[in-house]
Amino acid sequence: MAMQPRAVRTRQDLIRSAAVVFERAGFADASIAAISSGAGVSNGALHFHFRNKQALGEAVELAASQTLVHVTGRVPLRHPSPLQLLVDTSQVLAECLLHDPVLRAGFSLASDATWQGRINLWEEWQDWVQLMLIVARERDMLTPHVVVEEAVLAITSIVAGFEVLSRIGGEWTSRSAVTGFWRLMLPQLAGPETAAALLPEGTDCPLSAQDWDMAETCGAA
Repeated sequence: MAMQPRAVRTRQDLIRSAAVVFERAGFADASIAAISSGAGVSNGALHFHFRNKQALGEAVELAASQTLVHVTGRVPLRHPSPLQLLVDTSQVLAECLLHDPVLRAGFSLASDATWQGRINLWEEWQDWVQLMLIVARERDMLTPHVVVEEAVLAITSIVAGFEVLSRIGGEWTSRSAVTGFWRLMLPQLAGPETAAALLPEGTDCPLSAQDWDMAETCGAA
C-alpha cells in the first residue's frame, strides 16, 4: 500500500534532518531527539517511519546513493568524449555537494568509523571514475604515461576534499575551484590535441543524454 503524500513528506523531512544531524555530529553522537526536532515531528512519529537510528542512517545512505547514480549515470562505453563527461560530472557533483545535505551525509557516513552501512559512496564514485578513465584509455585519449589507478586516486581525493570543504561553502566548492583543478589535471591526462578540445569548466548541458532534473536530484534547499 502506497504511503499518503503527507507521510511521504514526513519521511523525506526525517531523512533530510537525519542527514544534517549526522553531518554535524557524526552517527554515534546523533540523537533521535535532534533528528525529530529538525523535522518538526515527535519521537513517536519518527519511530512510526524508522525503527531506530540505524534504519535512518540506511535511508540517508540509500537516498545519497540514488542521487549519485542520477549524477553519474551508467558508464557510456561509446561516449564521444569520456574525459569531458568526467569533468562535467565532477562539476555537477560538486554543485550537488554544496546544496544537498543528504548527499553530503552519504559521503560522510562512508568515512565515519562508527557507521556500519551497506553502501560506500566513495567506492561507488571511485569505481565510476576508474571505468571512465578505462574507456578514455581504450579510445586512445590518455597519454601513455598515465597510470589509471593513480589518476583515479588523485581525482577521488580531490572530490573528497571538495566534500569536506562543501560544509564550509563559499569559494571552496565553487565552479571556479573545480575548474582550476581540471585546468591543472587535464594536460596530465590527455595529449595536447585532446586536452585543447576539453573544457575544464564543463559544458552547458553536461548530462543532456539523461532525463533528470538537477534541482530535484540535488535536493536544493
